[in-house]
Amino acid sequence: MSTSRDNYATIVREREVVRALMPAQEHKLPLSNLDWLLPPVDVSVFLCYYNPNNTWNENFNPAVPMVISTLKKALANTLVYYYAFAGELSRNPAGELELLCNNQGVDFIQAYADVQLKELNLHKPDVSVEGKIVPKRKQGVLCIQVTELQCGGLVIGCTFDHRIADAFSANMFLLAWAEIARGQPVSRLPTFDRSLLHPRQFGHYNKSIDGMYKPLSAPPTRGPNDHHPISRIYYIDADTINRIHSLANTANSMNGNMQKSKLESFTAFLWQVFSRNSNTEKAKRIKMGVVVDGRTRLAKNYGEQEQVFEKHRHVHPICNYVGNVLSIPFGDLSISDVMKKPLSSVADEVQEFLSSALTKEHFMGLIDWVEVHRPKPTLARIYCTSSEEEVAIVVSSGLRFPVRRVDFGWGRPAFGSYHFSWESSAGYVMPMPSPSGNGDWIVYMHGTKEHLEYLEEEVCDVFKPMSSHYLNLDI
Repeated sequence: MSTSRDNYATIVREREVVRALMPAQEHKLPLSNLDWLLPPVDVSVFLCYYNPNNTWNENFNPAVPMVISTLKKALANTLVYYYAFAGELSRNPAGELELLCNNQGVDFIQAYADVQLKELNLHKPDVSVEGKIVPKRKQGVLCIQVTELQCGGLVIGCTFDHRIADAFSANMFLLAWAEIARGQPVSRLPTFDRSLLHPRQFGHYNKSIDGMYKPLSAPPTRGPNDHHPISRIYYIDADTINRIHSLANTANSMNGNMQKSKLESFTAFLWQVFSRNSNTEKAKRIKMGVVVDGRTRLAKNYGEQEQVFEKHRHVHPICNYVGNVLSIPFGDLSISDVMKKPLSSVADEVQEFLSSALTKEHFMGLIDWVEVHRPKPTLARIYCTSSEEEVAIVVSSGLRFPVRRVDFGWGRPAFGSYHFSWESSAGYVMPMPSPSGNGDWIVYMHGTKEHLEYLEEEVCDVFKPMSSHYLNLDI
């Protein structure tokens, strides 16, 4: 078995700017009201590939120049559709941010890392991934780095300004880029039509939104006594996920006729796990939130059947909308209450707080709520937790992460994950499908060292450190 390394060096070989092959006419694109709910934070995604040529020469990999050329040409064509990603943020006369679509281009970095794919310490991305194979965005709204590894493998890392793109948008971009690289047409044409998220003429919203979001005078910062957040990547086998799902759906649930999803069951399980750890600290309450994508909700008419919507979802432009269409409902319970409840009852709590955000009216109301508070910045209240007596965790589903489909022409990725670097006091959890396609989950976690060490010590049968052995990279 290979030993993981995180002390390797990355050498930048070339930096250039890739622009759209056929740029759109320069214009300004306003941020939508839902974009205003995001702080100035970046979200990254990285994909690891085996040697495209299936050979390795210590001094020269003949496949790399061709691969780089293919990626750059495909990117220039992809930016014709995703022209906003080649723009930059600026301020209008009122001082509000807007996106200037001027084809200033995307920073494209070619690099080399003296490490083999099987040696990457994927369990600890803070030291092995960030700033080495995932680039820091310095300008524009998107930065890309392609890193050749010692074994001839490649890592493609992309860093997006979260105010411009959520995970759904990033996924669409990656799939389009891969399709064009393979010489195929783009299967889903993106839209940047902000009118899809315009506030209503006579706006109104449910007062529950005041409990979910708040206007800010300034973005929250980490206090001097806050624990420094770290990131870890784990895998959970399919049998364990199924077992948690089954326990969350036992007959003692007060809503026994309402089947919990695997994500709801996993969220309830996390709520209990972090409550057990927090019980020995000063914390008295624990908040658990779930990120909800509003595209499917906004596309549905009242009373429309889910199967009808799924059949015709491609005709509704909001389904291909690029930007942020997110809401973060959350539950707030005392730690003692969470600990004494069976998992099925905690899963009921998850379903209850989620139900408030699973409607078209919720997202329309959220758009109207932001309109009332502009130009003040706003943020989900769960991210504003600052008291030592509170713990906050947010779960964002990456189960639609198309890791097995991002094939640029030389095969599927051996591994892929999101990565965040944010000094928030709230933890962040992102489950994703395993690249093996066997039902296992890859789970990215961003939180305090104390919480994550607790997972590895007390729940090690569930959260197993990501390793090259699991990915069969040692053979």
